[in-house]
Amino acid sequence: MADTEKPLLIKRYASRRLYNTETSDYVTLEDIAGFIRDGREVKIVDLKSGDDLTRQYLLQIIAEHESRGENVLPVTVLNDLVRSYMVPGGGMMPQFLQTSFDMLRDSQSKMLDNMTVMNPMAKTGFEAMKAQQEAFVKAMTGGLGSQWSGPGEEGGSGEEKDDLDAIKKQLADLQDKLSKMS
Repeated sequence: MADTEKPLLIKRYASRRLYNTETSDYVTLEDIAGFIRDGREVKIVDLKSGDDLTRQYLLQIIAEHESRGENVLPVTVLNDLVRSYMVPGGGMMPQFLQTSFDMLRDSQSKMLDNMTVMNPMAKTGFEAMKAQQEAFVKAMTGGLGSQWSGPGEEGGSGEEKDDLDAIKKQLADLQDKLSKMS
């Protein structure tokens, strides 16, 4: 895990090719965007001068996504960014953006932690919720129209069977309530 804590070093050669120093191969901007999406920090430096080019390349990644019609930033935000560069000293925009993104990351992390705590079956996060939904659909349809691909064999483990039985009981209770309403 120590490798993922330090930034992934990418070197730009004179030919403008980008070289991943960890895997000893050339990468594209899309590869770098993938590393970042996977949570990895990157640092891009010019091999000859040692200049840090990270900011330039990250802006290029955003510009390429925008040019493909993937709206990364709303026009109002882009206008505010341009305006912030016109203010002497750069204004407060960079600090505001950094703080906002830090808060967003913290909130997302806390939300995922809370989901795991609230749902003991969420050992694998959203995969567990998907398995529960599939079990519910199977209980609702009696196994028709649903291909159960959850863990275990048909009939499942005791815990899965208990969950399925609980869902069936809830469904039966709902059907009872509906029939009484009619």
